[in-house]
Amino acid sequence: MTNTTDFLASFSFDKRLALYDIAGSIAHVKMLGKCSIIPAKDAQKIATALQVIAKEIKTGKKLKAQEDIHFAIEQELIRKIGENTAGKLRTARSRNDQVALDVRLYLKDKIKETICLITEFQKTIIKKAKENEGKLIPGFTHLQPAEPVLYSHYILSYAWMLHRDKERLIDCYTRVDVMPLGSAALAGTSFPIDRKYTAKLLDFSKVSNNSMDSVSDRDFVIEFISAASIIMMHLSRLSEEIITWLNPSFNYIEIADEFTSGSSIMPQKRNPDIAELIRGKTGRVYGALVNILTLMKALPLTYNRDMQEDKPPLFDTVDTLTASLEIANAMLASVKVKTLSKEQIKTGFSIATELANFLVRKGLPFLEAHAIVKIIVDEYRKTDTELENLTASELKKYSKYFDSGAENILSAKNTASIKISYGGSSVKSVRAQIAELTKLI
Repeated sequence: MTNTTDFLASFSFDKRLALYDIAGSIAHVKMLGKCSIIPAKDAQKIATALQVIAKEIKTGKKLKAQEDIHFAIEQELIRKIGENTAGKLRTARSRNDQVALDVRLYLKDKIKETICLITEFQKTIIKKAKENEGKLIPGFTHLQPAEPVLYSHYILSYAWMLHRDKERLIDCYTRVDVMPLGSAALAGTSFPIDRKYTAKLLDFSKVSNNSMDSVSDRDFVIEFISAASIIMMHLSRLSEEIITWLNPSFNYIEIADEFTSGSSIMPQKRNPDIAELIRGKTGRVYGALVNILTLMKALPLTYNRDMQEDKPPLFDTVDTLTASLEIANAMLASVKVKTLSKEQIKTGFSIATELANFLVRKGLPFLEAHAIVKIIVDEYRKTDTELENLTASELKKYSKYFDSGAENILSAKNTASIKISYGGSSVKSVRAQIAELTKLI
């Protein structure tokens, strides 16, 4: 049977906060010394010993397991300088504001790292867009062929999704960048502490305004995992595109073998397992979001031990998101886009919209033009004849407004090239997107 000591312990997972805990303690004890709350010589002795502990951890020394990381570091500090001096570190501080600080310090770093990973991914997307300028693929709605588009345009859509993901993280960072230390257990402290000084030492832009709120909420964790869930959703969608495009029925791309695996029974198969795993791990991050929301939904003020369980979903989200961004970037970098045949691109009468637009330019209302082209499509679908094979004289049977100029529309390449609207799929529009994205990242 599990004993209560083991059940209470969080050291197995919160040990990754060790360096953040030490950084917070060093800032705290320096503040205590500056404010003459403890003797300056004791503050310096504690800070120096904590720096030694941090250096030892960085070089591979393992802390002895305790109930949590805070006690583990405190016990190591006591071993180095004795309890009489080390014990002064607890002055004007509680584990409640201490852990809130540690998580915020940790998350500030992880948000910055995630933003850097997203930027690198965007650079890869831009590179692939430039490399494949002019290559056409079918665009889809409802997974049915819709209109021909440039592959560059298609893939750049994910760069814009990632741009919004970065904006969400940057916005989230402003709410993480609030220092809770000095809130103590829940009510603040009667010692004359200088919270702004501590915040400056720890590079926080502001201090929290309410001590009860500071120790009792984890909305900043929820917000981060929510933003991470959206990023994972975007990665999952891109993975689904790659899985689809690799299917021989589509056959739009190739990827490096390291991002696929063989079948245990069918020698000819290469399966897109990496893309599938990214798609699958998205559910894992969604689960973390539901986990933390459920954890917090009915907690009375202020701190409750339930909140110890905020860290496993947070840490797992960070690990999953980091790995997924790194591997998705590498996978996309390996993609080779094929030059598709006319038969692959023209599937599904995908130039029909521009044929209707041709009639609109001749003066017809779009509703009427749409109806005319629909009749053409319905008739030639019966004979399995694509629109690209029609001549102007054949089109003229359906409307007097069709002339020789219509034959210029009967090409997937021309259809894509005339999408000149801002944000459209023409080469000119795609180049403008690349220029704008390059400035933004």
